[in-house]
Order: sequence, then C-alpha cells, then structure tokens
Amino acid sequence: MKAAIAGAGVFGLTAGIELRRRGWKVTIADPASVPAPNAASTDISKVVRMDYAADELHTALGRTAIGRWIEWNRESGRTLFHQDGFLILSGPAMQPGGFEAESYRLLRSLGEPVEWLGADEIRYRYPVWPEGKYPHGYFNPRDGWAESGNATAWLAEVARREGVEIQEGCTSLPGADVTVLATGAWTPSLLPELGGVMWATAQPVIHYRVENPADWQAPRFPVWAADIGRTGWYGFPALGDGTLKIANHGPGRRMHPDDPREVAAGEHAHFRAFLESVLPALVGAPIASTRVCFYCDTFDGDFWIARHPGRRDLVVAAGDSGHGFKFAPVLGGIIADAVEGVPNPALERFRWREKTAEAREGSRASH
Repeated sequence: MKAAIAGAGVFGLTAGIELRRRGWKVTIADPASVPAPNAASTDISKVVRMDYAADELHTALGRTAIGRWIEWNRESGRTLFHQDGFLILSGPAMQPGGFEAESYRLLRSLGEPVEWLGADEIRYRYPVWPEGKYPHGYFNPRDGWAESGNATAWLAEVARREGVEIQEGCTSLPGADVTVLATGAWTPSLLPELGGVMWATAQPVIHYRVENPADWQAPRFPVWAADIGRTGWYGFPALGDGTLKIANHGPGRRMHPDDPREVAAGEHAHFRAFLESVLPALVGAPIASTRVCFYCDTFDGDFWIARHPGRRDLVVAAGDSGHGFKFAPVLGGIIADAVEGVPNPALERFRWREKTAEAREGSRASH
C-alpha cells in the first residue's frame, strides 16, 4: 500500500514514520525545506506538558507523550526534550472549574508529583516574579520544553533512514492508495469546505536577549504560564546564548499563512505592557528576533484527524489549534490508525464533525 503525505511538519513526519513501520510505502512532499522555516513545527522551543484542566484524553496523551520524549532523547543521543518542569501561575486564587485548579486536581488524582505553591514558596523559588502578582500556582516537574526545530530535523532523519521518501520544494504528490493532508494552517485554504470549522490564526512570538542567561534558566526560571487561561501568556527559560522566548496563546489574527509575516506594532506594545507589569527586569532586554506562528485553529480546539466523508482516499490530519507539537510522539500512531481504519479512542474526539450551536469559538484558549 502507498501513502502520499502533504506536509513535513510533526503531523506529516510522525505519520510517515509510523505508516512506514506498518509496511506502507510512504512519500512526504513539502513545498519548503525540512524543517520549514515558516511551519508551526519549527522555532526554537515548544512547551511539552500534560496539564489540560479536567480534559482526561489530552492529559493521558500528554503523559504518554512525555514518556516517549524521554525515549526520543535516548534514541537520538540528543537533548531534544528538556524536563525542566512547568510553573503555572495564577493571580486570583485557584478555584474549582478553572484551568489551574482542575489541572492540579486531575494530575494529583493520577499520582503525578505536582506541587501546590503559595505566595511564600513562589517568592522564594522564583524570585524574578514580582511579589504578590501571582500568589497562587503549582509546579509540575515532569513537564518541560522541546527543541522544536531540532526535533523536527531529527524526525526527518529518522523518516529517511527508515525508507520514507521526503521530497523538499515539491508541490505535487505521487499517486497513492491514501493521501494524508498534513498541511497545518494551509488546510482550510486547500479544502474550502472546512472554512467554517477551522481557520489560520497568526500568533506573535518575541525572542529577547538577556545578558546573564543562568539567571533566566531552570530551576529559577522554568517554562511558565501566567494566568494562561485568561491572558494567554507563557514563556521559556533562556537558551545558552541568552535567547529567551515569550509568546501569547491568545485570539491572534486571522490571516492567510502566505501573507507577510510581521509582528504588528500593537502586538509589540502588548508584549511591552506585559513585561512592564509582570517581568520588569526584561523591559530593557533587546529583541533578538520576532516570529509569527500560524495556528490551524478548529472551532472547538480539538485536532482534526479523519477521513474526508466525500473522498475515502483522503485523510485530513490538521487542526493543531496551537497545542499540537507536544504530542509529536503519539500523533503518528493516531494518524496511522485513521488511515488504516483502526479503532482509537482519540479518533472519536478528533473525528470529522459539524460545528454545533453550543460550540464556542476560541475554546482553543483552554488548551
């Protein structure tokens, strides 16, 4: 059996590797180089976490993915995943029903070693955060971050080594028994019938340069989220060269992913206001670079991994909704099951579906 995959991000690469291991002949085509500079799978870092409020499916997938990220470190001989932990900060008290409290509750029930933090503990362990700004939170030591661009490059190496043909700079696909559309933010443009349930959203990312990287690294400054369910702010420890990434998981701007990619003046001002209020020590840090990351948002924030109802030879694997990369180690199996028609509990959640009347656009923010 032959599979042709459009798109060489983590959806496409992991699907290609898994299908090849199941005996398929696989070709992956991408119009750019691999890893593609503009792909959502690239950049210097992505959060890897299992914290998903009361969402048992994503929590389970996150826990499994973290175990496999650790295996990928061993297999690659590289530190693709940095298990520095994840600091979740909350301004108001963590209340039942909120992202922070529900994440903590579910993870504790599963036996995860998450630590509840009060104001004194936060001030002592993480002194860069202003006293009293976030007096509540918790720390998950099993989370961390992945070197996303490097991880994508390694997956491409694995795919080639196992016999997957990767065609870079290619805009056409060979004939195949099944085609997998793993085209990220370009998906609703390629399949206009999905325009009402998914869309491309531009999200700003800024890389700052700090003078003393060790002051901005774990354990003093791990991956963090600050009132993320309400404000969308999150960020990373500094790299060895002082690059420190901050991003906002917010509404973003609906744009075509081929449009010019520039962080808008208003977005720069938004970041500066956040730093002035929350991380004033970074206000004077120079900007090393900026990036516009494109999400493929679905109306409910869930992935879209399913056969096209009108074309049984086409499987769509998209809808990252800004939280796909962390699941790279489990995505390939889910997508391959969709291709082969193998039952998988995740596929019921990620099925081809209609937008319901009670669905709330932007629910992706809770993911």
